[in-house]
Amino acid sequence: MIARRHLLALAALAAGPGLAAQSPRLQFPRDFGAHTQTRLEWWYLTGVLFAEDQVPDPQAQPLFGYQLTFFRLKGPAAAEHPSALAARQLMIGHVALSDLRQGRLLHDQRLSRVLPGLAQASEADCSLQMRDWRLRREPGESAALSRYQAFFQSQAFALDLQLQSQQPPLLQGDEGISRKGPGAAQFSHYYSQVQLLTQAKLRLDGREQRLRGLSWLDQEWSDQLLGPADQAHDQAVGWDWAGLNLFDGSALTVFRLRRADGSVLWSGGSWRSPQGQTRNFAPHELQMEALRHWRSPSSAASYPVEWRLRTPVGEFRLDALLDAQEVDARLSTGMRYWEGAAALRAEASIKQAPALGLGYLEMTGYAGPMRLG
Repeated sequence: MIARRHLLALAALAAGPGLAAQSPRLQFPRDFGAHTQTRLEWWYLTGVLFAEDQVPDPQAQPLFGYQLTFFRLKGPAAAEHPSALAARQLMIGHVALSDLRQGRLLHDQRLSRVLPGLAQASEADCSLQMRDWRLRREPGESAALSRYQAFFQSQAFALDLQLQSQQPPLLQGDEGISRKGPGAAQFSHYYSQVQLLTQAKLRLDGREQRLRGLSWLDQEWSDQLLGPADQAHDQAVGWDWAGLNLFDGSALTVFRLRRADGSVLWSGGSWRSPQGQTRNFAPHELQMEALRHWRSPSSAASYPVEWRLRTPVGEFRLDALLDAQEVDARLSTGMRYWEGAAALRAEASIKQAPALGLGYLEMTGYAGPMRLG
């Protein structure tokens, strides 16, 4: 049953090589749209929200974190599966709301074939929809800027978002080619929209409230992040990733791919300064050290929820704003993972010290191996 398979194992069903390895450097607005010839693609929108009358800064109290993720997967070639019912393109949606005051996580998931009225992913620009869940882009005040509108709801909550970029897209890696290993095919196309000014309307517990905050949007696509099963990188069981918007206008990305014993297969990241200069991290330049773990009562997985980050631009602490942010996505991707709001602090500070910035931390492979196609 498709709903029981791992997400990236689904991507491996695609027949033959896709076009990621043949693609030119990123070109916008075309590359805001879907790349339907590649096996796997995702749009990942996260943010931290405050009261409407608060400006996001070290003294402001974050109230909520949110996640909206759309995955697109290319199905088997028509020649191998000629049935009219065979799925040529699949979409998966995950949404979550972290209520930081009440200490609770609310989430939902969807899985659908790409069909009119069910799920759509435009190739022309960012325009994604799974029934009433949506994410759409419009041109901003200049050619380099964008506006986004997003909406999603579950039985427990509804969130309506208006987002405005302040900076051009951040091209991760080498002009948008992000290496995920030493092999020639081990890369993705990857850019981020960081420091997105956010206005939100949240309906929760029978009450509507207006909020403001900062958000982060990733779009990434690939044919294979890691090598075939006979290569050493098939040892990878998951990854750790964080994207942080700092209050001074800078942005920090860190990630690493892990073996089952916790050792690192590959790592990387980037720093964009408030002035717009970018510094990419080589694998040897990033160290992520777990300082504290939280054990999920549902899966028994142990997740690192406090980290020490050593980067070329400084040393930091990364702390979850709520320990219990494990997402149970077994009905759509066959897996559990940790995805939640986090604070970046100076390395020597205590947990209660003012944050340098806020963002999201993602950890996969702790509740079971995450096979990477």
